[in-house]
Amino acid sequence: MAGRPALAVAAWAALGAWAALGLFARGFLLTRVELPERSACRSPPGPPPAQHPPHGPGCWLPRRFARAVLVLVDALRFDFARYREGEGEGEGEGVPGPPPFRNRLPVLRRLSAGPPPWRGRLFRFRADAPTTTMQRIKGLTTGSLPTFVDAGSNFASPAIREDNLLRQLAANGKRVVFMGDDTWDGLFPGAFSQARFFPSFNVKDLHTVDDGILRHLYPTVDGGEWDLLIAHFLGVDHCGHKHGPDHPEMAKKLSQMDMMLRSLVDHLANDTLLIVAGDHGMTSTGDHGGDSEEEVNAALFVYSKAPLFQNPPPEEPETVPQVNLVPTLALLLGVPIPYSSIGEVMADLFAVEGDAASSGLAQLAAYSVNARQVNRFLRSYLLAAQDLSAEKLQRLQDQFSSTVEDYERLLAQASPPALSEVERLQSRFRRYLREARAVCEESWARFQPACMVAGCALLASSCLLCCVASQAASTLSFSYRHLLCYPLLWGLAGAAVLGLAHLWGWAGADVILVSAWGAAASQCGFFWHCWARRPWRSCSAGTRPLSGGASLRQKLWAWAGPALPFSILLIRCGAMLSDSFVMAEAQVAPFLLSSLALLLVVQLHWEGRLEDSSLSRRLLGMLAVVLACARLSGLFRQCREETPQCSSSPLLAPLSSLQDPRAKNFYYVLCLAVLVGLAWGVRAWLRHYGNLNSPSAPVLFVRWGFPLLAICIGGYWAVTSGAEEALAKAHPWVQLALVGFPRGAFVLVAAGLVLVLWDPVTVFAKDSRREAAVMGGPILLPSSQEELRQVIPQLYRRMQESLKNRLDEAKTGGRAAVAAYGLGSVYSAALLICVALLAFFLLVLHGERLSLAFLLLFLEAFALLEMRACAVALTAQADPFTVPWEALIGWSLAAAQFFYATGHQPVFPAIHWNAAFVGFQQGHATNLMPALLVGANTFASHILFAVGCPLLLLWPFVCERPPGSRSRTPESGTESGERLMEMRLREAPERFSAALLQLGLKYLLVLGLQMLACVLAAMILRRHLMVWKVFAPKFLFEALGFVVSSFFLLLGIGLVMRVDCAISLWFKQVILAQPR
Repeated sequence: MAGRPALAVAAWAALGAWAALGLFARGFLLTRVELPERSACRSPPGPPPAQHPPHGPGCWLPRRFARAVLVLVDALRFDFARYREGEGEGEGEGVPGPPPFRNRLPVLRRLSAGPPPWRGRLFRFRADAPTTTMQRIKGLTTGSLPTFVDAGSNFASPAIREDNLLRQLAANGKRVVFMGDDTWDGLFPGAFSQARFFPSFNVKDLHTVDDGILRHLYPTVDGGEWDLLIAHFLGVDHCGHKHGPDHPEMAKKLSQMDMMLRSLVDHLANDTLLIVAGDHGMTSTGDHGGDSEEEVNAALFVYSKAPLFQNPPPEEPETVPQVNLVPTLALLLGVPIPYSSIGEVMADLFAVEGDAASSGLAQLAAYSVNARQVNRFLRSYLLAAQDLSAEKLQRLQDQFSSTVEDYERLLAQASPPALSEVERLQSRFRRYLREARAVCEESWARFQPACMVAGCALLASSCLLCCVASQAASTLSFSYRHLLCYPLLWGLAGAAVLGLAHLWGWAGADVILVSAWGAAASQCGFFWHCWARRPWRSCSAGTRPLSGGASLRQKLWAWAGPALPFSILLIRCGAMLSDSFVMAEAQVAPFLLSSLALLLVVQLHWEGRLEDSSLSRRLLGMLAVVLACARLSGLFRQCREETPQCSSSPLLAPLSSLQDPRAKNFYYVLCLAVLVGLAWGVRAWLRHYGNLNSPSAPVLFVRWGFPLLAICIGGYWAVTSGAEEALAKAHPWVQLALVGFPRGAFVLVAAGLVLVLWDPVTVFAKDSRREAAVMGGPILLPSSQEELRQVIPQLYRRMQESLKNRLDEAKTGGRAAVAAYGLGSVYSAALLICVALLAFFLLVLHGERLSLAFLLLFLEAFALLEMRACAVALTAQADPFTVPWEALIGWSLAAAQFFYATGHQPVFPAIHWNAAFVGFQQGHATNLMPALLVGANTFASHILFAVGCPLLLLWPFVCERPPGSRSRTPESGTESGERLMEMRLREAPERFSAALLQLGLKYLLVLGLQMLACVLAAMILRRHLMVWKVFAPKFLFEALGFVVSSFFLLLGIGLVMRVDCAISLWFKQVILAQPR
């Protein structure tokens, strides 16, 4: 069997699609241009303004405060900090009380109250999407807008190279001390004079970071060896992820923050500014990452023991964009504003005591410096990026010039300026700064249309390659030299040319460009050789001419057969352009799958093949199972934030959230039944086909390892089903079980997979006697691989005859010579064992009750396979070596359906981060392991269906009907009475290799067409209002899902080929054991 070239062709096709996705992402998910320039005291953006009055030394403006303390309470939503009078007191019976987070920070109200002048004030702190911690830290330190693509590196943050507030403080001799979230260590390596970092990734840990900060906060403040102290608390954010905002634990964490602030204020000096801020909010489920009102509305509180505000606070707190904090804090501390900041100073903090005109001039001086700095940045950015609107920039420049001229004219007046004139200039500066920020927001992600179009074209070319190569493989007249070797040489030559051009300085290139260039060159070579060998097209499979006597109905179905499943696929692809469809895809995918299954049955009925037979009844029964599973999978759906009328399934919550012990025990028993059912089902299938008789290592593992896996997972679920508070205080043995049980399951799964790869032959051969007469004469030893391929089917028939003789002679006491058990299902057996092992691994990473969703997944997959086998048996002309399009499209739709049915959505807040800590309660040393665990949890259905995809080819052979149900097979020459099962594949090894290649390429084509539709939707709608909320996350999840699916598809095909090699060696041993 030419297995390795076939696998190489499939891998080459997949790599070409991966390169296309990388090229498109390069043009679509771009960060904005980061300028290398730095602000400096010696180079102010304009002439120094007059000081009104000086407060102390400083750059550009005199500083107002010598020190500042920034308390960053992660996920401090605005309504967590706002005090509402009358709530929480005296609720009557039957009247619901306030949420647990209400009025838990009364210290903020106390510090902002009192007679004038006011010392504290609460603001609504508005974040820019994406609302993930790393992006918010970038915005809070650079004053610039982070991009969407940064969300992918939220836990693997590269160092910030752009000018930022911490760099400015260090450059001007200020000491910055940090304590808290270790994300800052990756963003600002070496930027702190003192730092105490604590691990932040474990969202189940509510106290380690906060308690660590509290141990060092007050001694550090009293020590005085700092100019800016940053304390980043994570308990509120982790409590939201773990319990949600409406939980008593949230009240405890906010009360802890209240006590911390009360004590901190007592330690502050008069020349110190206190800033309490949240980097983002959280949804009603405790998640964040999107742009809903709950996520972008954080809290900001500013306080000083010295008088700070001259005007009374408004009734409704003012809304302040988060980027405004950077220029404000920089000027208050007397350092330059970071070069790329586009924020607007908070003018109220620059007001001074005295008359209103003097205070207004001080604010005007801050506005002037701020506007000059923003104008300098815009001019530099235009030279570097050239993607801002020239018309808008010219209008901004005219507005800036006229405002600055009027301001300088105002300062040149001998008489004191009028208050109205000062306020008018303030308004003009504000308008300029806000319009400048709006212009930047419009081009915050600079698309590269050339890369996007090239990526789409390369992906479309990859899909065309899969289509053409699958047709070529089905003809058996192709050459791997033309199909693979020559195109690879083209690709290597193309990549080498670009690489040399880069080395010689003729062109810029990186890994993505070189890979895409090589993929494009190799595909051009493939299509060139295809054009040179055009006769392929005349005999491609699926284009068999209809006989002249075919009826009109047969002709219509011959043409409509592939069109019907492709119409379902095209509906899904075309609907990618609709944001409503993307948001409702959890309901649409099961509907499309059900429609496709019904179309298959209707087609068979139209062709007159659904007779009153057991096969027809079995087909209808499997159809009912598919429809039932599609319907029941909706019970495990998670809702998106854009659909407030939708309620997420309570089955997604862990068992520990249940308060009723009887309900908890009931669900736990159901989950255990799923584990037992999975282990028993695989063993029963292997026993039915004789594979369980084998003494091989994988079979022994199925006998003993599967029960151990069920025990480990069941024990882990038993421990985690207890209350979270009880687990934290549990006996050390319980803590050990939280780690030991899942790690034991991981080790067992790994051991099982290694054993299957090492010895995948699950066949038991019993040689009772060696008389040649019984075996029909000796089998000549083959002298070549070609002769071995001819001998193997002959040997298998003799083994089959021996089994028949054994049954016939059982009554007379006779004994057969050789009995081989499980040979007819040897490929499927190894594949099923691997799928079951992966399922056990994925079950550990999901919540207990999601095991019921996995039960539906396996039932639906089994029903689809049985429908495929029944369709082949009912269709006499069907070629079992060719998997039809409807089977592959249905398989891909099932994978998409159970992506949603396992509690996922293509949005960042829906990611199950808890999976990263299954078996690793204390966290990880690197980000690789948590990324793999979270990825496996997210794309569990893609993994299982991709690995199991070869079963679509193997299953009809395993379920081959008894003698008499099939006619003579022209290709193999076997008689209709023989039931060779999967050994029929070995009768035609070239066809087997080509069938596997065709299967892989067709499945890649189905996945690639859906990926192409998603890419086109993202490109066409890149200026759509919902692009960053719907289409960009959908593209990222689809792209990752495509990569995962294609990778595990190659593993599944590779496993079948590994079994084929092992079974060849096994046959050689049997042949050598025959009498000479």
